[in-house]
Amino acid sequence: MTRDAFIAQYGELFEHSPWVVERAADRPRSGDLYADLVAVVADATPDEQLALIRAHPELAGKAAIDRTLTDDSTAEQASAGLDRLTQDEFDHFHALNAAYREHFGFPFIICVRKTDKAGILAAMQDRLANDRPTELAAALHEIGEIVRLRLEAMT
Repeated sequence: MTRDAFIAQYGELFEHSPWVVERAADRPRSGDLYADLVAVVADATPDEQLALIRAHPELAGKAAIDRTLTDDSTAEQASAGLDRLTQDEFDHFHALNAAYREHFGFPFIICVRKTDKAGILAAMQDRLANDRPTELAAALHEIGEIVRLRLEAMT
C-alpha cells in the first residue's frame, strides 16, 4: 500500500491527530499495524503526547451538544448512552469534566465502548485522585484501546 493510500485509510484513527498515522506511514511496517501506531505515540515527545490527549473531546461535553464530534466519537459516545443523558446526568458529567480538566489540564479519556455511563462516571471520580503522570499514562493507554477497537471495526 502506498503512503498516500495508507494515510487515506487510517488517517482518522487518532482524534484530530493525523500525524500519528503519517509518521507510521514513514516507518518500516512490522506487520502489526496496531503495534506500529502505538510505537509512534510512545516515541512522540511529551508535548506531542499531550496534544494528542487534548485533541480528544470531553465526554458528553460541548462538542456532543454542538455536533462537532467526529463520526467515530459520536458513535462511541452513543454506544455508552452519553447521547441520552438526563439533565442531572449531564450536569454530573459537566462537573466532573470541569474538575478533571482543572486538575490535570486535559480532558478525561476512557474507551467508552468498553463501559457504560455508570462505569465512566465511577472512573472519572476515581481517577481524579491520581497524580498527573499516572493520568497521562492512563489517557495514552485509553487512546490505544480506542484505536484498537476502531481498527478492529475496519476489518
